[in-house]
Amino acid sequence: MARIYAVGVGPGDPELLTLKAERVLRRTPVICAPVASAGDSSHALSIVEPFLDRARQEVIVRVFPMRKDREGLDEFWEEAAATVLDRIRRGKDVAFVTIGDPFLYSTFLYLYRIFRERHPDIPIEVVPGVTSINAAAAAAGIPLAAASERIAVLPATFEEGKLRTTLMEFDTVVLMKVNRVFDQVFAMLRELGLEGNGAFIARAGTDQEQVVFDLDSLVGKKLDYLSLLIVKK
Repeated sequence: MARIYAVGVGPGDPELLTLKAERVLRRTPVICAPVASAGDSSHALSIVEPFLDRARQEVIVRVFPMRKDREGLDEFWEEAAATVLDRIRRGKDVAFVTIGDPFLYSTFLYLYRIFRERHPDIPIEVVPGVTSINAAAAAAGIPLAAASERIAVLPATFEEGKLRTTLMEFDTVVLMKVNRVFDQVFAMLRELGLEGNGAFIARAGTDQEQVVFDLDSLVGKKLDYLSLLIVKK
């Protein structure tokens, strides 16, 4: 039976793809890529474009809205799942590309749930990818954890109580997609005396990579969506 490949394509540098990811992408007849809204370009697709042959491979782009309010989103997941299922039923393997790793805050997880619940007979093979966390830590020169240190990874939806507790209890805290709540997060870091213990990294692993240690300089500014904050005590 045809199968679904969930391919992690890393944070942005095509050279960070695994050999397995490249092999799967070169041979799979259908490539499916997510975009945040109609008319947008797919970051994941731009990373893997050098490995594709559009003359013999079908490339499908489907909308996966990125918003906190989940109402009305099911129809987008269902449409994407139906598209993939159609190709599978026609005997064609499908590779769904996602930035970072497919099992860490990935758009693929919405499809994974649908197929595991309704079509458990369809094989799904996950190809792990380098996460933005690893790429950002390398770019900033910040070791994530050593020996008995503990690390926490959070989506940066600002919840004051939970964030405060996490910052106090863990040695390293990574806040994903911190752009919209950066000012609130920085205010808390300053209150806890941690404003000098962090690094803001945007577009890690790309030619637009940005690493900022002077966090105060970012307050009040419009920040990149593909960004994260590493706080190391």
